[in-house]
Amino acid sequence: MTMPWEKRAAAKTKIAFVAAESEPAQQARNRLVDLYSAQTIPPEKADVVVALGGDGFMLQTLHRFMGTGIPIFGMNRGSVGFLLNDYREDSLIDRLKAAAPVTLYPLRMQAVTIDGRKEEALAVNEVSLLRQTRQTAKIRIKVDGIERLPELTCDGVLVSTPAGSTAYNLSAHGPIIPLGAQLFALTPISAFRPRRWRGALLPHTATVRFEILEADKRPVSATADHIEVRDVASVDVREDRSVSMTLLFDPEHNLEERVLKEQFAP
Repeated sequence: MTMPWEKRAAAKTKIAFVAAESEPAQQARNRLVDLYSAQTIPPEKADVVVALGGDGFMLQTLHRFMGTGIPIFGMNRGSVGFLLNDYREDSLIDRLKAAAPVTLYPLRMQAVTIDGRKEEALAVNEVSLLRQTRQTAKIRIKVDGIERLPELTCDGVLVSTPAGSTAYNLSAHGPIIPLGAQLFALTPISAFRPRRWRGALLPHTATVRFEILEADKRPVSATADHIEVRDVASVDVREDRSVSMTLLFDPEHNLEERVLKEQFAP
C-alpha cells in the first residue's frame, strides 16, 4: 500500500529529476542533481518525481508514472506551465514537504475502428474526436445508454476532465470546471448542426458513447491526450477511478486556485 504524501514527505525525501529534451529543462536538471545529489535517486525508487519542462512534458510524466503512487512536482521550464510550479533551485526540500497534493483520475477511452480493431488509452486532459478530411463529421451521442443527440454535425467533439478543462476544452469554448465538482465537460468543436448546442456538463460517473455516422465517407479520429486512433466507428469514454495520479503544488499556487482564477481571466 502506498504511503500518503504527507507521511512520505516527513521522512528524508528521495527525489528523481526528469526533464524534457529542451536545453532549459536539461540545464535545470543538471543543476538540481548537483545541488541535491544526496537525495537524488532513480525514479522507480523515489518518493517524489520532480518534472522539469512544460505542460506537454508534464502530461507525458503523468502518463509514465500513472498508477505507481509516486507524486509529481512539476517546475516550469517550458511556456505556459499551468500544471507546474514556478522554477526555483533553492529550498526545494522545504517546498516538497509543504506541497499540497491533488489527486486526479483519468478518462478511459475505448475505441473501435471501422475494421473492428479495438484500442484503449487513458487521458489526463481530454478525449477528443476530430474529422480527418474536408467533410464535417456526423456523430451520434449517447450518455449512459440514452441517446442525447441523434446527429451532431461538427469538426469534432471532446470530453474533458476538470484538470483539462482549461486546455483544449476552453479553446473550444467549453466551461472551466472546479476540481472538486465531480463533473466533466462534453464540448462540441465547431458545431454546424444543431447550431445552438453548446455542450453539456455530465456527472463524473457517466459513460459517453460516440457513434460515427457515415464513417467511411466522413472518417473521424479519436485522441486521448497524445494517443491517436484513426478511422473510428465508435468511442466510449468514462472516468477510471481504478487509476490515480498525485500532483504536488506550492500551497499559494495550488491547482484548484489556478482553475478558479482562469474563470476570471480577462
